[in-house]
Amino acid sequence: MSSSNTSTLTYIGQQITVYVGFITVITGVLGNLFNIIVFLSLKTFRESTSGFYLIVISFVNIGQLLFGLISRIMIYGFLIDWNAMSIVFCKTRLPIATICSLISYTCLCLATIDQYLATSIHPRWQQWSNMRTAYYLTIIFSLFWILHTIPYSVFSIHVTSLVTGAVTCIITNNTLLQYRNYFATLFLTGYIPDFITLLFGILAYRNINQIAYRTIPLVRRELDKQLTVMVLVQVIINLMTNIPTVTISAVVFATSNIKNATASDIIQFLSTVTTIIFYTYYASSFYIYMCVSERFRRQFIYVLFEVHLQRWRQRLTVNNQIAPA
Repeated sequence: MSSSNTSTLTYIGQQITVYVGFITVITGVLGNLFNIIVFLSLKTFRESTSGFYLIVISFVNIGQLLFGLISRIMIYGFLIDWNAMSIVFCKTRLPIATICSLISYTCLCLATIDQYLATSIHPRWQQWSNMRTAYYLTIIFSLFWILHTIPYSVFSIHVTSLVTGAVTCIITNNTLLQYRNYFATLFLTGYIPDFITLLFGILAYRNINQIAYRTIPLVRRELDKQLTVMVLVQVIINLMTNIPTVTISAVVFATSNIKNATASDIIQFLSTVTTIIFYTYYASSFYIYMCVSERFRRQFIYVLFEVHLQRWRQRLTVNNQIAPA
């Protein structure tokens, strides 16, 4: 492959990051906001443990899109590197994005486990599916992940190139760098949550197929079916977007000293494409819910147009009535 072809790959990768990335940020932030509005507006979700986990996921997904993806778009599209411009951003961007990613995957794992417990035939296991446990687990894991990322902030510094004079933000501790690329990326945000969600997703799906034969109130049965479908779809999207990304990330780090420029450009292009695919996990949940769950579509329309729009009209009417003549 000629150098012109490799430069073409680099250009295509930049354009994909800018345009697809921009669309992903806009649709992702709006979609997660819609999720939050629906989940917080309806009592069935607020009082459901899986619903609680989905609320947390929606919040941290917004954080991942804002801190993780926007900075990439600024670099590729406008040649503006906030990491190099601000030492504060250099020290906070990676930890915040990592925390959001870890909490999102953790809550997805907890949601699949919770749906398995909630739909289990064993009453003792069903008792573990409760809001108090969900609160404690979320707080404990969140604090743990925050502490886990402190070294990222400590060892992230500005380094000025002696040749070009360019400032870059890098992790100076080689052990931490290897830990992040070979364990944290591959396993903590990769294969471990993938395995857990797949395993308990299959178990929860099996329970749901048997739920019709149990004496359970219809409302509870329909809610369990809806939440299980929504969680399982999240699991499938996670597997499709996560496995290629973390694998290519490990390949990029392992071949960082490769001498072949053509192979290096190809690997970098694959990394760029899979990274954008990776961010679609954080942006797609609302639209997937709308596609796979008719009940969620009805709930969204009800919340948006009958609850909040009606409330807004009532407030507007009251304001007009008390306005001075």
